[in-house]
Amino acid sequence: MATGRTDPQRRERILAATLDHIADEGVVGVSHRRIAARAEVPLGSMTYHFSGIDDLLREAFTRFADQIVAVFEQHLGRASTAEEAREAVTDLIHVLSEGPRRELVLTQELYTLAARRDEYRELTHAWMNRSRRLLEQHFDPDTARRLDALIEGLTLHRALDTEPSSRELTRQAVERMTSGA
Repeated sequence: MATGRTDPQRRERILAATLDHIADEGVVGVSHRRIAARAEVPLGSMTYHFSGIDDLLREAFTRFADQIVAVFEQHLGRASTAEEAREAVTDLIHVLSEGPRRELVLTQELYTLAARRDEYRELTHAWMNRSRRLLEQHFDPDTARRLDALIEGLTLHRALDTEPSSRELTRQAVERMTSGA
């Protein structure tokens, strides 16, 4: 294992290993020892870079939320008309629901933590606000809030359903929700 002086990416590897571990085994299995082994770093690196497990989890989940917001930005940033924005939301739902199971698991693990603990609720609240601001570039605030919930709900339903709904059904749901926007 490399020392800190020759391993400038150590902190990033620890965060990536934390997300990988959560995706594979859940939050409940996170420990300094397990993450250090997975990241292939000395155990002491964990307390050097993070004040504790909660600090590690908050930073890892913040990184994950940033990645999802980047997907929102990528899709919504291309839209310049209301119809393009509706199509972007439809695309977003399908990309998120058809993507790697890892993202679905990480999202649900974060939501479970947020349901139990206020500091993670604050993290999810900040994530939702960022997503809504991107949606508000194309829709009024109330519609953006409803669309954000639709994206979350349809993504989860499509990812877990044995026969996911069609793109046309998703497009119709987005159209109905935004027709007055």
